[in-house]
Amino acid sequence: MTANSRIHSRFFPSFAAGTWALVVILMACGRDQPPTAATPGRDSLRYATGFRLQREGTVTRVTVTYPHLNATEGYSYLLVPKGTTPPQTDKQTTIIEVPVSSLVCTSTTHIPLLDYLGGSHVLIGFPTTDYISSPVMRQRIDAGKVADLGIDKGMDLERLFSLKPEVVMGYTMTKDLGQLRKISDLGIPVVINAEYLEKHPLGRAEWIKLMGALLGREKQADSVFAMIENEYLRTQALVTDTRKPTVFSGIAYGDGWFLPGGQNYAARLLRDAGYDYLWQADSTQGYLELSFEAVYTRAKHADYWIGVASYTSRAEIKNTDSRYALFDAFQNKRVYSYNARTGAKGGSEFLELGYLRPDLILKDLVKIAHPQLLPRHTLYFHRALP
Repeated sequence: MTANSRIHSRFFPSFAAGTWALVVILMACGRDQPPTAATPGRDSLRYATGFRLQREGTVTRVTVTYPHLNATEGYSYLLVPKGTTPPQTDKQTTIIEVPVSSLVCTSTTHIPLLDYLGGSHVLIGFPTTDYISSPVMRQRIDAGKVADLGIDKGMDLERLFSLKPEVVMGYTMTKDLGQLRKISDLGIPVVINAEYLEKHPLGRAEWIKLMGALLGREKQADSVFAMIENEYLRTQALVTDTRKPTVFSGIAYGDGWFLPGGQNYAARLLRDAGYDYLWQADSTQGYLELSFEAVYTRAKHADYWIGVASYTSRAEIKNTDSRYALFDAFQNKRVYSYNARTGAKGGSEFLELGYLRPDLILKDLVKIAHPQLLPRHTLYFHRALP
């Protein structure tokens, strides 16, 4: 898998459908609804269920409880202040001295976590830097301060080792860590970020608290997340008593049309934005693969069509398959993509920033269906296809 397809497939499975759909299916399979109140040992976490932060005196224990799909065990890290002696611990626990001052990340979704905490300067390496959209990071890349380590699964480990990062933040889809295992064998601590497995949009955003713990900026992380949570919940409350327009998503590739199951992350966002997602009653947490005819039968009169992969115009969609023009949403010019913003090298800002800012995604969705509720909001990620 190329860095480009990896970034597209893992960032926002909610509406991204395409050649990477099978990967997205795996990533969209989350778990039960997280609690809405703090639980013992997880005082600062309200939505994220894939990791825990626990203070133990002067150190912080981080447990990534669900590092990949179908995981039965997790990973443990002990964050120890620099200059202090780490306590005795088991061999399965990785010791990391904090605050971390040099870091290699492996997904564009990690970049905003640094930017929003004022830690952009900590990044010193990344696989395929062209896909980074952040203006701050692009300045650092152009200045030669962030090394391009090649495609993620074929990273230049020799160059990575020469950078001597204090930590590598990675992700994995299976228990086989692949390149990450090799990095760990080089003596470089690897922290698994499994944000993509969170079902609740705010659960994905809450992983900023892990980055905050690594950078020694816990209060800043709490503050950023509180802002995002407040904006999300305030926006969600606006649609409580509104009419719910019907909506469908995805695009057909080959013989299959891939679209979110009713319990998918995408369905949650659409529901919170006040839509009637036509497959909302489905119990699937991943993606459905349906025929064109099956989608058309149910969605031909739908009010909106949101999420059409990388298409940039309705004419382009129609040229691919003239049957797309039969949908009411197509004829009424209510087809929307999420690619309104791209970085200097063509990277998708939506696929980079959206995990951390589900409130912006939600505002876009509300603006599309209920513009009167957010008169001052201008679509940020989404745009209507001409």
